[in-house]
Amino acid sequence: MNISRIAAVGILIISASLAGCANPEQQRTATGAALGGATGALLGQAIGGNAGSTLLGAGAGALLGAAVADSTNPRPDGPPMCRYRAPDGYVYVAECDERYYRGRY
Repeated sequence: MNISRIAAVGILIISASLAGCANPEQQRTATGAALGGATGALLGQAIGGNAGSTLLGAGAGALLGAAVADSTNPRPDGPPMCRYRAPDGYVYVAECDERYYRGRY
């Protein structure tokens, strides 16, 4: 096993262990970046067929994946959201109202 493979595995293990220290919003962004990077690398390899296009696809995919995941994160400074069940059984999410605070939800 050459030194670059050992370094890559070491970096992967360190980043996976540090991901557990993040809050849920950061974990979602990191997951989006990882999935985007993997998808971009696969597409870059399929389109270009060389290492440069694979790295370019991985970088672009990671940036796009992180941006999309971060923009779809629920914001903690927004209004409190509650889950309600309609009479027909449909469950929906809406801003909390008096039903929630009185226990009739």
